[in-house]
Amino acid sequence: MTASIPVALGSDHAGVGLKATLRAALEEAGHPVLDLGTDGPESVDYPDFADAVARAVLDGRARFGVLVCGTGIGISIAANRHPGIRCALAQDATTARLSREHNDANVLALGARVTGPEVALDALRAFLATPFAGGRHERRVRKLTPDWSPRP
Repeated sequence: MTASIPVALGSDHAGVGLKATLRAALEEAGHPVLDLGTDGPESVDYPDFADAVARAVLDGRARFGVLVCGTGIGISIAANRHPGIRCALAQDATTARLSREHNDANVLALGARVTGPEVALDALRAFLATPFAGGRHERRVRKLTPDWSPRP
């Protein structure tokens, strides 16, 4: 992992343990971490934490975001409601790498109940280390931007 990239973290109650593992790895690698919660096992609503991380990325407090819930599905859907966020649910290092390389994803979502800690760490490392390839992918990603509209 390349150090000094600010990373915003968020999770619901199901993702607290995996979020702690990811945070420790980020800090060990020298990344500044903005942990936006939650911090305990009490039931919380994942959209609140997706919103906090999305806003941190959109307002420039973080270059990337990482979200964790039970499956990663709900929290990724919630994050993608924000124009300008491209949140990718990854199951492994390959899907994380391709989300950056092909889709210029700026938020990574992981499922704590379906992805083990070592696989999640590999996915995080791949996500942070992979640049956007541009080229033929550029026009596709542009179509995901808030101001894009199809031409007649």
